[in-house]
Amino acid sequence: MPEADLSILNRVYEIILDRKENYDENSYVCKLLNHRKGMNKILEKVGEESIETILAVRNEDHKEIVSESSDLIFHLLVLLAANNVTLDEIAAELSARHEKMRRD
Repeated sequence: MPEADLSILNRVYEIILDRKENYDENSYVCKLLNHRKGMNKILEKVGEESIETILAVRNEDHKEIVSESSDLIFHLLVLLAANNVTLDEIAAELSARHEKMRRD
């Protein structure tokens, strides 16, 4: 199975970080990061997209699974950026888990 080019995750994350540092009133990311509800708004979006992904899977709708999973990953990236968690940290954790699975 060919490996997917996941560099888009880095590019999207970099844009989110830029929006975190450079407010733009027209930016959806800026509106999320600066919402009056604070982190709760981001958590609501992650929860909403999680449920929508679950429903797409339950309905066995491949196109919706892809779409809703993309929304979920995007909002998760916003959550990570808001909490100063880097993709390098996530990659390191996944790599460590992979090595453990290989040994077990």
